[in-house]
Amino acid sequence: MPDSPLYSAAAIALIALAIAVVVGVGLKVLKSFRELGTDAERATYNTLHAASKAGQHLRTGLNPAGAAKASRQLRGLLGCDALAITDVSGVLAWDGAAEELKPRLMDLAADVLAGGRTQVIDAGQIPALGAGRVASAVIAPIRAGSRVVGVVAAFAPSAGAGLVRATSEVADWVAAQVELAELDASRTLLMEAEVRALRAQISPHFIYNSLNAIASFINTDPARARELVVEFADFTRYSFRRHGDFTTLAEELRCIDRYLLLERARFGERVQVSLRIAPEVLSTVIPFLSLQPLVENAVRHGLEAKEGPGHITIAANDSGAFAEVTIEDDGVGMDPVQLQSVLAGHTDGDHVGLRNVDARLRQVYGDDHGLVIETAPGEGTLITMRVPKSQPGHDA
Repeated sequence: MPDSPLYSAAAIALIALAIAVVVGVGLKVLKSFRELGTDAERATYNTLHAASKAGQHLRTGLNPAGAAKASRQLRGLLGCDALAITDVSGVLAWDGAAEELKPRLMDLAADVLAGGRTQVIDAGQIPALGAGRVASAVIAPIRAGSRVVGVVAAFAPSAGAGLVRATSEVADWVAAQVELAELDASRTLLMEAEVRALRAQISPHFIYNSLNAIASFINTDPARARELVVEFADFTRYSFRRHGDFTTLAEELRCIDRYLLLERARFGERVQVSLRIAPEVLSTVIPFLSLQPLVENAVRHGLEAKEGPGHITIAANDSGAFAEVTIEDDGVGMDPVQLQSVLAGHTDGDHVGLRNVDARLRQVYGDDHGLVIETAPGEGTLITMRVPKSQPGHDA
């Protein structure tokens, strides 16, 4: 029976159990919060928690979606009435009051973006700030390395020393997140470049033609065929080696010599080569397989399509703190506009070796050390590579 004493007692017991569970959970949460100890410890926890949540939104760098979500957390950290985040071209996020000031923010931040120093602006300087509760602004630069990539702007009734310091610290923290995002992006690009490097190290085109050239000598000149097999084995062993991201210029030149020996077996006197190597740069450390793809590019895209013989000149010179290596061919050349597209990664297939080597050099030494390429249709190609002679931490 629904209204029996036994049913009523069971219902009361279930309600009491539910209340006990809720109370128990509440006491556990309260106890865990009290375990933080003092008010200062709880404030530290809240600050770190807010920073952690904001950091999640900035993992992809400075963009409107991430900045909008992070700005809510960061405004709570600073306790200001409004907080804005910009990049160098515009306002990415605005959270809080006084949004009527948003169209003017880039003008207010111009000196900070240009000079990289925190500025405090009050109603005496910008009358519009005195129109409401917000009367002061602290604008701090977001630096990524030596670049100012944006600002953090905090708006409040007054800008005391505490708010100025805190806003600068928040801007530095945002900068650290931006640099981490750039590092992640660079790591992704590097991994992609390494994959392209593996694909470009020995092209199927080269393997097929080398084996055909070797086969052509088996009956007519067995000794030459054996010699070419040994050179092919040495070349592939070097190209597929598993250890080290760097080698010496001397080792790379030995690899090139084997490569050209195999190509000359196919082209005969059509491929002529000159070398001018300064002995003092032979020990210079360079990225592994950074020269061979350039020579292969000269053969495949410069000389193979040319009628008659072609000439490749490989030179390495001492240039102060740098070793300068040039590879020049008198082949068919290429359109500079097409070359720009290749180096920008917009073209797949042909000339992938150029793009791969250029990307690796920039990754290792910086953008100032990419390939310098001079070419035009019918005018051949000159490629210049400059690497530091002293490279601590790069072991061949």
